[in-house]
Amino acid sequence: MKYLMTLALAGLLAVPAFAAHEHDHPDAGTIAKIEALLADMKCQMDPDDIEIDGDSYDLDDVICEGGKQFDIKLNADFEVIEQREE
Repeated sequence: MKYLMTLALAGLLAVPAFAAHEHDHPDAGTIAKIEALLADMKCQMDPDDIEIDGDSYDLDDVICEGGKQFDIKLNADFEVIEQREE
């Protein structure tokens, strides 16, 4: 019985650690590059809404000139590979 409880506890502790790596947040240098790209596009966003998804970046709730809002996906070279209006 103790063995099963130990396994269950270990499983519960492992899930948050795995989930934390699923969508990590970028470092300050990456955020600066993304913000510069968005400035060139006449857009802005909250850096907390930037997530690393594998080898790409998901930008949620990007607000652009004219008030339009987008979700944008960038590849590893900071090129727009997807842009969806919300």
